[in-house]
Amino acid sequence: MTAPTEPTRERIAGYVAAHPGLHFNELVRRLDLAPGQAQYHLRRLRRAGRVVGEEVSGRTHYFDPAVDPVERRRLALFRRETARDAVIELLDGPAPPDAVAERVGVARSTLEWHLDSLVDAGVVEKRRDERGRVTLALRDPEETARSLRRIEPSLPDRLLDRFTRLVDALLE
Repeated sequence: MTAPTEPTRERIAGYVAAHPGLHFNELVRRLDLAPGQAQYHLRRLRRAGRVVGEEVSGRTHYFDPAVDPVERRRLALFRRETARDAVIELLDGPAPPDAVAERVGVARSTLEWHLDSLVDAGVVEKRRDERGRVTLALRDPEETARSLRRIEPSLPDRLLDRFTRLVDALLE
């Protein structure tokens, strides 16, 4: 329950501003709200222009409108542990996809699924050498590092990502 001095809508707007890129289920969990209650207040906040919702990889992520649209996409992607871990690996410098997948602990196909979104968002680029071998590299390591510092993934999100990794390992 919220205190009378802190209305639910204000609490949601403040939390979204402090934790950019939260998706709906994470917001519901962290603020201990009923889904219908959260939907109602988010709808009102969006209409008032106080919260922006961005659809990224099948989830709606919420942001303060002041967050740059390009940054919104990056933050939403970095909320996924596998994508975040791959990007963190690339902060050390360019690497082949097989090496990144091994260090992150995922199947190459799982890494490729995340890479597609990271490449589309302009975070990662795939470079080919003269023999056609692919190397992954960050387009802007400094900007990427700044964006990563803004993310604090929740325990349920980390557990879901790790479950996906476990299933990948079993299917290999």
